[in-house]
Amino acid sequence: MKHQITSPDAPAAIGPYSQAIRTGNLLFVSGQLPVNPVTGTVVEGDAKVQAAQSCANLAAVLTEAGGSLACVVKTTVFITDMAHFPLVNDAYAAAFAAPFPARSCVAVRALPLGCLVEIEAVAAL
Repeated sequence: MKHQITSPDAPAAIGPYSQAIRTGNLLFVSGQLPVNPVTGTVVEGDAKVQAAQSCANLAAVLTEAGGSLACVVKTTVFITDMAHFPLVNDAYAAAFAAPFPARSCVAVRALPLGCLVEIEAVAAL
């Protein structure tokens, strides 16, 4: 059975999907864009700033589900330019602690709302 998780402290979905779905002890968090949940706008700044906001949004959804970033076992990071990789790594390392989750990082042509970064996660609660 699956249960929808919605956090008022993370941006609302911009399409027909859930912020997260919990099934058993697994939580699947949809890609979090660097959108300020209060203003509903993309945060201004480079890929490091945007990655930090995406991580904060992930944390908000995880908190709503009773977890934290420490529960994350796998992430997928989408970036629009591999030149942003070091900046994203800086923000990611500041948000997560060792042992770090398994991770994939993929360069994509574009992301919604013109964002530079999007991060999705799977967590064990």
